[in-house]
Formats: sequence, structure tokens, C-alpha cells
Amino acid sequence: MKNIPIRHIKTEPNFSESFSIREVQYMLGGKDMVQELHRHDYFYILLLSKGKGNHTIDFTAYPIHNYSIFFMRPGQVHQLAIKAGSTGYLMQFKADFYHPNDKAAGQLLRKAGHTNFCQLDAKRFNKLLSVVTNIFQEYKNKEEGYPEVIKANLGIFFIELVRHRQHRKGSANRAASYEQERLEEFLELLETQSAHHKEVSHYAGLLNLSNYQLNAITKATLGKTCTEVMNDYSILEAKRYLLATANQVTQIAYHLGYEDVSYFIRFFKKHTGYTPEAFRHNFK
Repeated sequence: MKNIPIRHIKTEPNFSESFSIREVQYMLGGKDMVQELHRHDYFYILLLSKGKGNHTIDFTAYPIHNYSIFFMRPGQVHQLAIKAGSTGYLMQFKADFYHPNDKAAGQLLRKAGHTNFCQLDAKRFNKLLSVVTNIFQEYKNKEEGYPEVIKANLGIFFIELVRHRQHRKGSANRAASYEQERLEEFLELLETQSAHHKEVSHYAGLLNLSNYQLNAITKATLGKTCTEVMNDYSILEAKRYLLATANQVTQIAYHLGYEDVSYFIRFFKKHTGYTPEAFRHNFK
């Protein structure tokens, strides 16, 4: 079973292997950049003051414009085509860099990374840009205590991003915030356990919830039952492997925890309208 190509963080000498930041214009080197479908084992934030191109994240296509922010979580797959002349920053970091043992920091990171794409106005974008510019200067100058200053600025960046989303949606009440946090915890569990556990009760137990409570949370936040959310994740992961690898359908089915390959094919067609092979042929 061949895995989807995974890219790792490119760091400068004498710095943690868990964080890096680069200027987009120097990364491009005056040329267009086109990347094939791949995934990362780290968080990926692309902040563009100027930009043109296309960015596809988990099969959702986003046109690139000025004042754009893309935020990807580990495991997501993407394809990036960005034009020369684009400017901004690319930050990459692992969870253990930002919140090794801090529950509150972990919750903030989940909130900030819940949405892959944000289009901002110039004023709010420049506020975020100033924070990331500070991070870049700390990374470049490497003065006393700079890793801690970078982490503190990351926290400010995440808070500002969450505020932007809340401002767009209106002030969220405390109950909605609780439901969103529990949903994000559930989705995080799916990313690591969906191939081995397909029972709602398993995830409800890990979250100290009843099946009814977990279903109520997914219905309130996503308008779907817990089983529908689990099915959506299985289909997404199947699509990732079908398009990013040459693995046989049988291998993919087993990898995703489906011992009955015929059932997996029917399941995939029911949710996408295509057999796995037809999906690969039409979209690769």
C-alpha cells in the first residue's frame, strides 16, 4: 500500500525542526509554481498580500486573490498553482511546537484551523500581516528567547483569525462555542481512528458523551448525523488515495478498514455517483 506523498518542514540550520517561515516571493524565485497533489504532516498557513492562481484543498478549489489566508491541518491533501509576483508568507509548524502540553492552546489552534480559506479586507489583513512579519523577523534574527516570542505571536494570529470569523457570523453564544469545540475534537479523532473504529459509540465514549449528545452536536454544527460525518470522512480519505496514489481499489478499501471490497465500492458509488475506478479516471 503506497501512501500519499507527504512533505516535511524545510527548516533553517540551528532551528527547531517543528517550525519554519518563508517569504513567498523568494520561495517562487520569479517563477510560477505548480505542485502536484500531496499532503503534509504539519500545519500550513499561506498568507498572501498579493496573489494569483488556484489552490485546491481536499478537492475544494479556491481562486487565489490578494488578502487571502489558507490554513491547512496535517493530513489534508492539496494542489497549489501560484503565479510569479505573489507576495506574503508561508508558515509551517507541527502541533508539538505550538502546544506540546497546553489544552487551551490546542483548542485555539483547532478553532483557527477549522476553516481552510479566509478572504479578508485590507484593514484586517494588514493587522494579521503585521503579526506574521514580527514572527518572520524573530525567526530571521534569532535573538534571546525568539522561539517563545514566535509562539506568543502565533497565539495572537490565531485569536485574530477566530475573531474575524466570529465577526462575519455574528457573536457566537457560549453553547455554540462549546458545540464547535466538541465537534473539532471529534473530527480530530476521526483523522487517526476512522480506519479501525466505525461505531458512533466509540467516539462518544472517548469524548465522554452519549451517542445522543454527539449526534446532537453534529446536527447543530453541521446539519448531519454523526454517522453521516463519519461516512463523509471515509469518502474524503478514499478520494485522497484514489487521486494521489496508484494503489488498487482493494488496497485502499483494506487501508480504510473495509474488509468487504464489494461493499466499499457500493458505499463509494452511493455517496459520489462514481465507482472508485471511474472517479479516479474522471478526476485524476
